[in-house]
Amino acid sequence: MLSENKITPYQRIGGEPAVRAIVKRFYELMDTLPEAYGVRKLHPRDLAGSEEKLYLYLTGWLGGPQLYVEKFGHPRLRARHLPFTIGGEERDQWLLCMRQALAEQIDDAPLRAALDKALTDLADFMRNQPG
Repeated sequence: MLSENKITPYQRIGGEPAVRAIVKRFYELMDTLPEAYGVRKLHPRDLAGSEEKLYLYLTGWLGGPQLYVEKFGHPRLRARHLPFTIGGEERDQWLLCMRQALAEQIDDAPLRAALDKALTDLADFMRNQPG
């Protein structure tokens, strides 16, 4: 995610500790909310690897260090997710967890709204099923 200001979203939310907190809470919600069952079953039983990869990705996406790219190369998100059935329900469940995690971790309402828009667009792009 590109920032129009010199201060990146990564810096605005508090850097590494904030991104880690968002990702941790996101996966806690996915693992416990019955409404997220569809997207949860797309993930491995142990979420530690998924949590670390999302942390690495979001760090760079938010304008911080490009940790994911340094470790794995270009994210190629859509290609990496093609083996999984991702329709409107899975997208919405993913967004439910992410929106709640962002609401709990980011007090800056305009920033949270901008992140929500960008993440909604990204989640919609990940869909590979109609509907």
